Amino acid sequence: MDVQTWTYIIVGITFLIYIAIAIWAKAGSTKEFYVAGAGVPPLMNGMATAADWMSAASFISMAGLISFMGYDGSVYLMGWTGGYVLLALLLAPYLRKFGKFTVPDFVGDRYYSNVARTVAVICAIFVSFTYVAGQMRGVGVVFSRFLEVDINTGIVIGMCIVFFYAVLGGMKGITYTQVAQYCVLIFAYMVPAIFLSMIIAGTPIPQLGMGGSGSDGVYLLDKLDNLHVELGFAAYTNGSKPMIDVFAITLALMVGTAGLPHVIVRFFTVPKVRDARISAGWALIFIALLYTTAPAIATFARLNLIDTVSNQSYAELPSWFKKWEKTGLLAWMDKNEDGKIQYLGKAKNGGDAFEGKPAFTKETGEHGQQLLSNKATDNANELFIDNDIMVLANPEIGQLPNWVIALVAAGGLAAALSTAAGLLLVISTSVAHDLIKKQINPNISEKSELLYARIAVAIAIVIAGYFGINPPGFVAQVVAFAFGLAAASFFPVIILGIFSKRMNKEGAISGMLAGLIFTAAYIVYFKFISPDMNKPEFWWFGISPEGIGTVGMLLNVAVSMAVSRITPEPPREIQELVDSLRYPKGAGEASAH
Repeated sequence: MDVQTWTYIIVGITFLIYIAIAIWAKAGSTKEFYVAGAGVPPLMNGMATAADWMSAASFISMAGLISFMGYDGSVYLMGWTGGYVLLALLLAPYLRKFGKFTVPDFVGDRYYSNVARTVAVICAIFVSFTYVAGQMRGVGVVFSRFLEVDINTGIVIGMCIVFFYAVLGGMKGITYTQVAQYCVLIFAYMVPAIFLSMIIAGTPIPQLGMGGSGSDGVYLLDKLDNLHVELGFAAYTNGSKPMIDVFAITLALMVGTAGLPHVIVRFFTVPKVRDARISAGWALIFIALLYTTAPAIATFARLNLIDTVSNQSYAELPSWFKKWEKTGLLAWMDKNEDGKIQYLGKAKNGGDAFEGKPAFTKETGEHGQQLLSNKATDNANELFIDNDIMVLANPEIGQLPNWVIALVAAGGLAAALSTAAGLLLVISTSVAHDLIKKQINPNISEKSELLYARIAVAIAIVIAGYFGINPPGFVAQVVAFAFGLAAASFFPVIILGIFSKRMNKEGAISGMLAGLIFTAAYIVYFKFISPDMNKPEFWWFGISPEGIGTVGMLLNVAVSMAVSRITPEPPREIQELVDSLRYPKGAGEASAH
């Protein structure tokens, strides 16, 4: 069978499983809708947490980033894995013991202020929409290639699937769906990695294959370094980012992870605080399985791409190249008219060979190639490749069986949809629980609150779809912005709220606003207002928009602590509450309310 038929079969089966689970696990109460009834076993919650946390950025885009960035891409590995450890050790047990459904709920009660709660709701919605845009974009990328539909059509299909099981099942349906999605995505990620490792390095363990040697006896990373230098790229294992930017991006991703509301809420779905710790440990194991494999996937993909494409005749290229061209995510222009693809790292004028972007006009030249719109007219590079296609195209480039190629498509969809569902639920609970229930209408019935939550999910899906169709960047880049915003807004008020009795509502509110406004303004300026200035020489302190969340976080902490010192202390009962959070006594039976 061909790839498309296999894709319809495998993706169709997985979607039927997700829908069946949603029907079986339909939420019948607000507690089931918000926190799955707080009755999920730790092992299953660990799987669901891993699926919730490993988004389209982890599955689709991260290895693609490492494949093109080489050493510089390690910031995503260090930041996201380190961030989860930070979350599991410093935040999750204490928040679970506090016993609130959402981060805005924690902020509102800890800082005894509905204004603080409202600011936290705004932050949660802002971060979640930024993050979910990357997920919907990932869904569109997968569908556009493997079901051979337009990217926008693919996003609409994904919206419909998420709508069904998020609106119907709430957190209960999402949790058990995410268990299935984790199984799908990890199987889909590991199978092609094992295949390629055996073909390229002669070992079934990808992590060892990346550091091993090929059939010619040359170490793979040495071979890749040599190929990069020959083609004009920087050596694959050398970094080019300023060290301060590496540090800033890594830290922003770490503390951003710890402040992500859709991950934090997962620790409220288990019965006890002890179970929260256990599920955090399981999740770390499940996450590490993919994250330790990603560099190997990136290395294999880069080698295969260069060997398959560079200086090859366009007419003799395999079908996968021309199929990806149709999506607009890969493009070629025969500048020297020799019928061969010149994949080079430097322009003739010494500039960056990737200044051009693909022209999504489907226009074709003499060889049937898509044209590139280049700023550098003497740019010698003839190929543009979107970062987000590398993991998805890797099995095709490596000539793996068609069912493996289709399996990767199903895995990419599972990763994107699982995280999208969790984010959309955060948005709905922020609106229904933290705004309507806690502030606008405290006497609302449970049935009405559940209705508002489902309406909020539906509206959020439509908005998320719009951002997926009109994304502000590629998947991992958009997600990095979300992490930066979470780092600058949520992390300081949560960590200070747990460990500082002196932190008061005035400090929390001013800190959140300062961090969020500064970080968002910096990103908007360099990405939308003045994209031509998005270069190291124009960045503040040499820190890129992806890393500016670190500065926003430090600003948040400074403003929060300064304001809290010149304003009244929190009430005595709040200070006692903060003390009790860190005491193990009575932690085993925390309430979920």
